[in-house]
Amino acid sequence: MVMTFFRRGDGENSLDQITARTVSMVSDARHSFDLASTALLSGASIEVVADDVRRTDERINKAEQDLRGQLVVHVSVQGSSDIGEVLGLILLIKKIERIGDQSKNILYLAEDGADLRDAPDLNTLVGYRRTISEMLGQAADIIAVGDEAGAIELRTRANALQIELQDHIRELMHSEEPGREVVPRAILYRYWKRIVANIAGVVTTATEPLQHHGYEDDGTVDIDD
Repeated sequence: MVMTFFRRGDGENSLDQITARTVSMVSDARHSFDLASTALLSGASIEVVADDVRRTDERINKAEQDLRGQLVVHVSVQGSSDIGEVLGLILLIKKIERIGDQSKNILYLAEDGADLRDAPDLNTLVGYRRTISEMLGQAADIIAVGDEAGAIELRTRANALQIELQDHIRELMHSEEPGREVVPRAILYRYWKRIVANIAGVVTTATEPLQHHGYEDDGTVDIDD
């Protein structure tokens, strides 16, 4: 494993404490994802959901900034021995922050009037929402315990799901349905695909050398979206 996630130390700037806060960021990102997607798919109150999503997004952004500062302090105190893990964590928390941003974009889609609760493929959409939510939960668990096998399995699932979501986007591009029905679904699939790409990026941190983060097959395949 490239990043151990098991370094011990005292104080808020130790890597184990920083990793714990990173896990909380993933949990917050999952919360925002669930709320925003549910608002679009179930007709939940936009006002209530919007306040919660924005508060959660602010918490994610604040955590990212705090963690960056703590990582800088960690390096200044501990020296360069952990620099690979520190740089990896910086990349990891940025990907988590992007998941929060994409969840907020889903909220914007609902606020702009998109409503998919009567979509003919609602069951399919709800199924994808559940799957992606579960993957976010699994990503948090992987970060918490440094599960290399779990990281590889989740990354494989995430890569396959990206292809599946892209197939839906292509299909909608050639649909003869009215734009008001096609466009919101295509945009939602695009946001979901970006979230899944960042999930793959998050777990790559646990299994790939730093220079290959965001890539696979020795850096030849770009997995970011």
